[in-house]
Amino acid sequence: MRVHRSSDLIRVLLGVLALGVVFFLASIARQTTSGLESDIVRGAQNSTPHLLLNLSGGVFAVAVLVVPVAYGIERLVSRDGLRVADGVIAAAATYLASLGLDWWITGPGPEALRDALTRPLPLPRTGWTDPVHGYLAPIVAYVTAVGLVRRPRWQLVVWTLLLLNAATVLVGGYTTPVALLTSVLFGRTIAYATLYAVGLPNTRPPAESVVAALRRFGLVAVSCVRTDDGPEETRRYAVRLADDRLLDVTVLDRDQQASGAIYRFYRRLVLRGVTQRRTVLSTRRALEQESLMAYACADAGVRAPRLVATTEVGPDAALLAYAHVPGRTLDTLDDEEITDELLARVWQLLGLLQAHRLTHRRLVAESILVDGSGEPWLVDLRAGEIASSDLALRIDTAQLLTTVALRVGEERAVHTAAEVLGADTVAACLPLLQKVALSRSTRSVLRKDKNLLSRIREQILELRPQAEVEPVRLERVRARTLVSVVASAFAGYFLLSQLSHVDLGEIFASANWGWAAIGLLAASLSYVCAALMLLGYVPERLSLYRTTMVQLAGSFVKLVAPPAVSGVALNTRYLQKAGIPPTLAAASVGVSQLGGLVFHVGLLAFFGYIAGTAETPSFAPSGAVIAGLLILALVTLLVMAVPPLRRWIVKQLRQLFSGIVPRLLDVLQTPTKLAAGLGGTVLLTLTFILCLDASVRAFGGSANFAAIAVVFLAGNAIGSAAPTPGGIGAVEAALIAGLTSTARLPFETATAAVLLYRFLTFWLPVLPGWLAFTHLQRKQAI
Repeated sequence: MRVHRSSDLIRVLLGVLALGVVFFLASIARQTTSGLESDIVRGAQNSTPHLLLNLSGGVFAVAVLVVPVAYGIERLVSRDGLRVADGVIAAAATYLASLGLDWWITGPGPEALRDALTRPLPLPRTGWTDPVHGYLAPIVAYVTAVGLVRRPRWQLVVWTLLLLNAATVLVGGYTTPVALLTSVLFGRTIAYATLYAVGLPNTRPPAESVVAALRRFGLVAVSCVRTDDGPEETRRYAVRLADDRLLDVTVLDRDQQASGAIYRFYRRLVLRGVTQRRTVLSTRRALEQESLMAYACADAGVRAPRLVATTEVGPDAALLAYAHVPGRTLDTLDDEEITDELLARVWQLLGLLQAHRLTHRRLVAESILVDGSGEPWLVDLRAGEIASSDLALRIDTAQLLTTVALRVGEERAVHTAAEVLGADTVAACLPLLQKVALSRSTRSVLRKDKNLLSRIREQILELRPQAEVEPVRLERVRARTLVSVVASAFAGYFLLSQLSHVDLGEIFASANWGWAAIGLLAASLSYVCAALMLLGYVPERLSLYRTTMVQLAGSFVKLVAPPAVSGVALNTRYLQKAGIPPTLAAASVGVSQLGGLVFHVGLLAFFGYIAGTAETPSFAPSGAVIAGLLILALVTLLVMAVPPLRRWIVKQLRQLFSGIVPRLLDVLQTPTKLAAGLGGTVLLTLTFILCLDASVRAFGGSANFAAIAVVFLAGNAIGSAAPTPGGIGAVEAALIAGLTSTARLPFETATAAVLLYRFLTFWLPVLPGWLAFTHLQRKQAI
């Protein structure tokens, strides 16, 4: 059977990436490539006789065709015609693909790329050279596909002739350096794509080779049967020896070592702080890693199959022979067989690993074997690691905790782990209970039980209420970060395009800075109001000064995160550091956020009503308000009429109010706290409205206060929902649009007022916010 090697697919992707880089550099550095090309051609032609150039070019052109043909004939005589067929297919595919690439480059492709890959033919000929050589690229594809890497002499001759031929063609003025590089990369890329598509002959060692390798250790096998339950990167055999002993033999080979390399490369790219396995390990390195882990486990007293023999099987494969341990894996046991005594022994194995700084890194149910006497064993040590970091040890605990919880539930998993490892050790893995830290198979299972990790956290917090709950940042780049970067770039482009039509210098020169001072005062008071708003929903006694400093620090934090996210996280952290349990801290922040949302919607409706009736003699609502209410009612009815949507909303509301309602009842018992919370919520909104109104008046604008309030409330809602840090771009665009449409302000005045408002409320507090943030960190208040 033919096999499709992942390593070939990786080479294809790398080849495409290399071609993209070459095309990009050639497009932006045309003068450099042109100068290099002219220097080579001019210098060689001046120092080399023209007749010698033509003669050598003809000889090398013939030789570069004859030698590959000769190698193909030699392979046919050796009955290796399939590899020759692979080479011919790759050459034909490359030739056809090069015709298409030539058409694109000389036709609709970028002009800069065409200039880099082509040049006028030497006189007396007319026309242009080919961007990709019609014979050079196919020959490169042929010699790559036929496997010359195993024939060093043939490989040396062929690549030497290709190099000499390329040099003569370049000196003769029939190509460019970029075209030569493109031809080589293109030929190799198409060759590996062909090999991956058609596959390669299976060169993996058969069972006979495994038996022969074991015989070198004095292990005489009488049977060797392939088993089908091994992982994707290994092959396993059940071997019976002449003395009736049983061995489990794992065979590693080069092709399977590349399996899953793309996924591992992705994990290494996006994760930080976690030692990831190399993208592609050589067979020798994989053999050494697993052997070292097996010997380390034996020395630590961990029950793992005894390693009997290790050896290479040919140039591209190796085997590890383990003493057979009869039993069943944890995922195949019945529920009644998984007793607390068995779980305690499993946790003892983990304790031994961690006492010797060893990590298994794949503690899934398939890696835990239970023998006939009920003793657990650790198998599948291929990903293990010695001298592990504290973070890796905690991830192992989190992984095994999740694995056990999937079988017996979170309560038994946490309590059995705490009895063996200790509650502190179990609580230490709490920040690592996140999907990204778990194995691929575990993440797949968790899709069916999305709340399991949350339930495990709750069980741990019952044991250690003061445990650290903030997740450890493991991802280098999050999807949310990419969205924020893209959205910020788009918003910046939008703002710059709008500002290019406004003469801000003239507008700011005529500004009334007294109103700007009033806006600054209102912006400063907003932090005190935000502190009152938070304090009002926390029954515990907290410092007003320190809480105000936390709100000021939030102006720095929201520079790197959306405002809705940064404020919640910072306030929750502050309350936890103040001694409030994590669940109550989250509930208090949730109550304040819910109160702010209710008042925000209420004020929006109130000021919208006022703005709609300001220009009418009667106090009747405007048509826009009526239309908005009708649309809201229709959407609500539509959502509630769809059973899946209705159930989802009810579920979300139940989860929201399960923690918030009890906390709200605690606040209601203290009228002064409730007054502070409600008053702070209203005053916080009013200070921002006053700041925006003062910014408008600073540039000679005049608008109804209710209209200004509606614009702020709508713009603030959009900014909170925007994925950009601090709502950059979205807030500005929404406020400018609102002031020009609702408040009837000129575009220039609205733009200047919004820029001043954002300067006072967003950019100016950044430095004081950073100072407050660092001060609070030194005091361990956040």
